[in-house]
Amino acid sequence: MRIAVKVKPGAKQEKVEKISETEFCVWVRAQAKEGKANQAVIESLRKYFSIPKSRITILKGHSSKHKLIEIS
Repeated sequence: MRIAVKVKPGAKQEKVEKISETEFCVWVRAQAKEGKANQAVIESLRKYFSIPKSRITILKGHSSKHKLIEIS
């Protein structure tokens, strides 16, 4: 399954909001520096879907707020 994710780094609280079947908005506390926000996004999605981190891969948007993520 591939999903589009809009990331909001530096948020006060961490949460995941489903916009549509393939679109999500993820708020993370981590700043977008040195890949910390990407790791926080993966961790938030892991908790949301109750799956291991190894099943989540960022396909596009490593340095963007808009990411394409594959969940296997």
